[in-house]
Amino acid sequence: MNAAQAPLPSSTSMVQVVGVHKFFGDLHVLRGIDLTVDPGEVCVVLGPSGSGKSTLLRCLNELETISAGRILVRGELLGYREETRPDGSAVLHELPDKIVSRQRSRIGMVFQRFNLFPHMTALENVMEAPIQVARRSKAQARSRAQELLSRVGLADRADHYPSELSGGQQQRVAIARALAMDPEIMLFDEPTSALDPELVGEVLGVMKDLAASGMTMIVVTHEIGFAREVADRVVFMDQGVIVEQGSPVEVIAHPREARTREFFSKVL
Repeated sequence: MNAAQAPLPSSTSMVQVVGVHKFFGDLHVLRGIDLTVDPGEVCVVLGPSGSGKSTLLRCLNELETISAGRILVRGELLGYREETRPDGSAVLHELPDKIVSRQRSRIGMVFQRFNLFPHMTALENVMEAPIQVARRSKAQARSRAQELLSRVGLADRADHYPSELSGGQQQRVAIARALAMDPEIMLFDEPTSALDPELVGEVLGVMKDLAASGMTMIVVTHEIGFAREVADRVVFMDQGVIVEQGSPVEVIAHPREARTREFFSKVL
C-alpha cells in the first residue's frame, strides 16, 4: 500500500485521519477523509444513511482495513508500518495481528447492537476483556467492573443476565465494558438507534457524563439534540466525503453548504 506524501498533522492530536479511502469491491465508500480530533474533544458525525459514517468508525477501530491514506492515534500509525524507500517515497506494510490488537485495545467502541455475552452477567461481561486481553487478575477486573457499573447507574444490576435487562441497560453495560479497557478514545456507532424512545435518554445521559469527564469521543448518531448540547465539533458527511464541519451552531443552525442545509431542513 503506497502512502500519501502529504505532511502529517501534529502528533499532539488524539486522532488524525489523512486522505482515507475505503473500497468494498467497486463501491467507493470513503473518498478522501481528512479529520483531526483533539484530546478531550467530542466530535459528532451526522449525515444520511449510507454516507460512510459507520465505515469511518470501523476503520478507526481497525475493524476494516483502509484502502488508502493513514489513520493515527496519538501520532502512532494504525494498522501499518511505514517504510521510506531510497527515492524518498513511502510504502506501508500491514502490521501483525498481535500489534493491531494492542492498538485496538486503546480504542473503545460501542455498537448499535449491544453484543453482550448472553451467558454472562453484566459484571462478567465487563470483566471479560480485562482478564482475557489485558491479563488482569480477576480481583482487579471485578473491582474495576463494579466501579464502572456504578458509574453507568447499574450497580444493582451487576448479577443480572442480558435477557433480564432493558435495551437501555444493556447498552449501558456495553459502555462500561468498553471503558473497562481504559481506552484513550471512545467511538459510538449510533448507540441509541436500537432503543425504544423512552430508553434513549438514559444512554445519552451516560455519554454526556463521559464527555464532561474529558473523554475523547467520536459519535455517529441521529440525535441532533445531543449534537447541539454536547459536541465540540459537528461533522456532516454525505456520499463518502466530509461536506462541512464546525461548531454545532455553525453546522446545524447556519450551515454553509447547500447539501447540509437540505439535510437539516428535512430532519429538524
